[in-house]
Amino acid sequence: MMAGILFDDIFTIEILNPNGEKFDKVTRIAAQSEKHGILMNLDVNTEIYPMKKKEKFLMVLSPTLNWNEAFSSSDDTQGEQKSLADKFEYVMHGLVYKISEEGSGSDVKAGIYASFGGLQMWLKGDPIHCTKFKVDQKLFLLIRKLP
Repeated sequence: MMAGILFDDIFTIEILNPNGEKFDKVTRIAAQSEKHGILMNLDVNTEIYPMKKKEKFLMVLSPTLNWNEAFSSSDDTQGEQKSLADKFEYVMHGLVYKISEEGSGSDVKAGIYASFGGLQMWLKGDPIHCTKFKVDQKLFLLIRKLP
C-alpha cells in the first residue's frame, strides 16, 4: 500500500442486495477482498455504474485525489496536476462516521462505516487493516472494474 492511501484491495462481488433491498437507482453489493479478507457492503449508483455478481474490481480509499499526496512521488512536481480519479471509473466523496470492534482475542473484527451522500459503505475485517481510519475523516472511494 502506498503512502497516503488508507486502503486498497481487489474485491469480488458475492451478492447483490443481500437483505432484499430494492432501490430504483442504487444496488447494495456484498463483496470480499482478495488480499485482506475484508467483507464489504457498498451502495453503488448502478444507474450510472452497473455492477454484476462475480465481477472483480479494485477499490481504493484515499483522503485526497491529489496524485502527489496519495503516492508521495517527487517525479510529478512539475507540469500539470494529476488526479487519482483519472485512473478510476467510479468515484464518491464521503465521511467515516463510525468505527467499531466486535469479538475478542484473535477473533476481534473492526468495522468501518462511511456515508457518501447517503450511499453507505461498511467494511469488516482484521483491525490491522483499519488503523488509518478516524471518525469524521473525509475520504474518496475509487473503483475500477478488472477483467
